[in-house]
Amino acid sequence: MGWLTTVRRDGGPQSSPVWFVVQDGWIYVRSEPGAAKLRNIAAHPAVTFHLDGDGVGGDIVTIEGSAEVMDAAPPGLLETYLAKYRSLIQARLETDPVKLADQYAVTIRITPTRTRTW
Repeated sequence: MGWLTTVRRDGGPQSSPVWFVVQDGWIYVRSEPGAAKLRNIAAHPAVTFHLDGDGVGGDIVTIEGSAEVMDAAPPGLLETYLAKYRSLIQARLETDPVKLADQYAVTIRITPTRTRTW
């Protein structure tokens, strides 16, 4: 689980819990079409991405970067994403990977520019 924070039209932050895959130095997130985070990225591509810590204040990672909404997912990304989350898709969302891929049909690519860890 990660947290993607985008900038709203009024300049305020909007954080969204997201599933993600890291591939070739980029962070990829899938989104439902029409989600606010897509509009936010189109207007303000600066984002932050945070990973969950270890539950006691350690292993914290914060990544600053720029995001873009892609026309299509890069080759192999969807398969990697679905393989990573297959058990959660079935157990927590009570759906199957094909339906989830159709529902979350938009790919966001984050280019990291700064990483901080604690």
